Amino acid sequence: MERWSGRVALVTGASIGIGAAIAKELVKHGVIVVGLARRVHMIQELSKELHMYPGKLYGVKADLSKEEDILEAFTWVKDNLGGVDILVNNAGVISFSRLADAPSCEWRQAYAIHVIAPSICIREAFRSMKDREVDDGHIVNILSITTNHSPESQPIIMYFASKQSLRVLTEGLRRELVQLNSKIRVTGISPGLVDTIEDTASPEERDLFKGKPSLNSEDVAHALIFALSAPSHVQIHELTIRPVGEQ
Repeated sequence: MERWSGRVALVTGASIGIGAAIAKELVKHGVIVVGLARRVHMIQELSKELHMYPGKLYGVKADLSKEEDILEAFTWVKDNLGGVDILVNNAGVISFSRLADAPSCEWRQAYAIHVIAPSICIREAFRSMKDREVDDGHIVNILSITTNHSPESQPIIMYFASKQSLRVLTEGLRRELVQLNSKIRVTGISPGLVDTIEDTASPEERDLFKGKPSLNSEDVAHALIFALSAPSHVQIHELTIRPVGEQ
């Protein structure tokens, strides 16, 4: 991770859970991190806790369902830090509704956060890298293990569908970069059940996962560090992690 020290990473959904754990781990390794979230005060509080580490964490308020918020965030990075070297598309939303009776606004939200927002971030991060002639950047998309097999639990089917779309975009981006003779690397990390489900679920919804083995946010953050730490000629394109005992 030495080559990333002093470089700039943008992490979406960095206020809690996996995003906060990723931001913390990057700061420990000397990376300058810009965390995007609506609850930016939570990132600012986390930043205070990380003052002893060599990196730095900045919080920028952004609603990822609004393109103008994303563009303003990238402008802030350009004006204050120069540009983005690492992009981590982590933000996610889960709606515990069945396809047969869910409101369509929940479907739009899932695709806005899991597909459209990451696509905008990828476009802007690539432009930032290209404008600065950065050819060793890294783009990481946080997917889901459900993109590799049919999900057992159906009440969050739109979450699975939108994450599968992001997986397709991840492979498509890799192929585009190959065609452009770019050495920018792309990684999709697919975790199994992560205990952050408790941050957003109601007691009834948590019962769906009660007693099932789960990962914690730090496990996913460590997987990301593993991918970033690979030699520059190695691309860890897909990384699947699951808790022991998960079916």
